[in-house]
Amino acid sequence: MERAGGQRTSGRGVNEIHMFKPTLFCLLFCLASSANAVTLPPSVLTALKQAHIPLSGIGIEVRQTTAQKPLISINGSKPMNPASTMKILTTYAGLELLGPSYTWKTEAWLNGKLENDVLQGDLVLKGYGDPKLTIEQLWLWLRELRARGLREIHGNVLLDRSAFQLDPHDPAAFDHDPVRAYNVEPDALLLNFNAILMHFIPHGDQINLILEPPLTGITLENRLTTSRQADCANWDDGISMQLNGTMLVIQGTFPTSCGEHAKYFSPLPHTKYLDTVFRGLWQELGGTLSGNVSDGLKPGSATLFATHHSAPLSEQIRDINKFSNNVMARQLFLGLGINATEPATINNSEQAIHAWLAQKQLDFPELTLENGAGLSRLERISPHNMVLLLQAAWNSPLQPEFESSLPIMGIDGTLRKRLPDSAATEHAHLKTGTLDGVKTVAGYVQSRTGKQWVLVFFINHPNASAGQLAQDALIAWVQQH
Repeated sequence: MERAGGQRTSGRGVNEIHMFKPTLFCLLFCLASSANAVTLPPSVLTALKQAHIPLSGIGIEVRQTTAQKPLISINGSKPMNPASTMKILTTYAGLELLGPSYTWKTEAWLNGKLENDVLQGDLVLKGYGDPKLTIEQLWLWLRELRARGLREIHGNVLLDRSAFQLDPHDPAAFDHDPVRAYNVEPDALLLNFNAILMHFIPHGDQINLILEPPLTGITLENRLTTSRQADCANWDDGISMQLNGTMLVIQGTFPTSCGEHAKYFSPLPHTKYLDTVFRGLWQELGGTLSGNVSDGLKPGSATLFATHHSAPLSEQIRDINKFSNNVMARQLFLGLGINATEPATINNSEQAIHAWLAQKQLDFPELTLENGAGLSRLERISPHNMVLLLQAAWNSPLQPEFESSLPIMGIDGTLRKRLPDSAATEHAHLKTGTLDGVKTVAGYVQSRTGKQWVLVFFINHPNASAGQLAQDALIAWVQQH
């Protein structure tokens, strides 16, 4: 699946399906060519054959947005790993359950007396799961706190993250790479995706490092060595980092011949990240803090001081779908299960989605949810039911908001470089998904005749990474009908 920004994760070991022997493989395609000549285009069959992907490893369904029967259906009822196309379910459910104008709030509470710009007590920051509270937004909000008369905090800053109740998270569980930005766990007080942007700048035989944002109180120890030979497509292989107390150690080998590069990492726990960023911004604004930054609950005696509101949901789902932002999708997924009486849990979110589907008379017995982002080896949905979901979204009053959140073929998001300068350019809004062993695409295609089509093409097979040409062939074929 794609990380934020459309990059791919590794996700090794998904759906290990044994390869067919060449003779049996050929037999399958010969049978498919005769049995599905009308429904499965020869260009798709040829691309699958070249990629050594048998029909048993794919699931396809294509139908018009208003049709009751599919034009093409191959393994349509088979439960399959959808990778990032699962974000279609999460974002569409969010639009209908929360509303396009829904915003998340983050609150500042005072537990003590504020007089002459000095707080004798604690500042409490309470979060409710804003998917995109960025450094810039926090800086503006802290400026507001200063304008409201808060300059010195003679106490602590307490981080109330109780709106989410989650089991302990192992960031290395998915792919044994705990500092990758896409492995960040959800958090009720998530700041800037808990990520730092690290710039690697070759300078002679050294590599200079620049961190954004600066991490106040953290010492950077650069143990990188240089090399002149490397595969620049995988320039970051072998680079690792670890937080040892207040020291962030970066080591490995950087290929100087690849030039300057930058990448997002998440080496700090949420609380430590908030601590370093808050202190840095607060000092820049002329504020002082005598105490610590730590987790805590808002006391009943605290009084509300200021509230920050996020961008509306209709804007947030554009980042989730166009750039396949896993962290934001997981935040939204949990937000579907939050209510006034209890914190958000995975179970509450699952129940909310199943109840919503039942209300829409959509029965998806095979649906398996883990985080709503598709960054999972467990999540499942059938191509047929993904089509039904997309048809329901097409007929929803919120269809314009939903469709506009999907990447546009050849134009933006994760589809920016696919089928450029072709007849399909600008004529498809599709969500993509990629894991090792999984390659998926789902969404809408407008044909040259003006027809509107729903298209779903899942590949669950060890050779899935070679299946993009087959998917593109189907998209191009549908666009001509």
